[in-house]
Amino acid sequence: MMKIGELAHKAGVDVQTIRYYEREGLLAAPARTGSGYRAYGPDHLERLNFVRHCRSLDMPLAEIKRLIELSSDQRVSCDQVDALVRAHLQRVQTKRKALQTLEAQLETLSAQCASGHRVADCGILEELIHAAHGEASACHS
Repeated sequence: MMKIGELAHKAGVDVQTIRYYEREGLLAAPARTGSGYRAYGPDHLERLNFVRHCRSLDMPLAEIKRLIELSSDQRVSCDQVDALVRAHLQRVQTKRKALQTLEAQLETLSAQCASGHRVADCGILEELIHAAHGEASACHS
C-alpha cells in the first residue's frame, strides 16, 4: 500500500491531481489506514496511468470517465469504445485544421515584418491593431 505522496511520485502527477481525479470519479476512493491516511494499491497506480495516457491523447475527462465505465462491464460492445474514439478523432482533425489556419495567419503576419524598422513602423503590430478593430489594413513594409 502507498500513501498519496508515493502514488503521486510513481505516477508523475501532483497530489492535488489525484484528489481531483478521486472527486471526479476517475480514481476509486482508497481505503484508509487506522490513522486516516489514504492507502493506495497497484490498481490505483494502473488507473492513474490509464487516465494520464488518455489525457496525453487530449481526451476530455468526461470521455475518460466513460471509457472507465465501459471497461468495467466486459459484456459491453467494443463498438461503444470505437464510437467514442472516433468522435474524439473527429475533434482532433477539426483542431488540426484550425491550427493549420492559425499557422497560415501567423506566417502572413510574420511576412509583414521588415527587419530593422522601429516598433512604430512594425507591420505585424499594425495588422494586429487593425484586426482588433475589425478593419482590413493595407500591408506596409
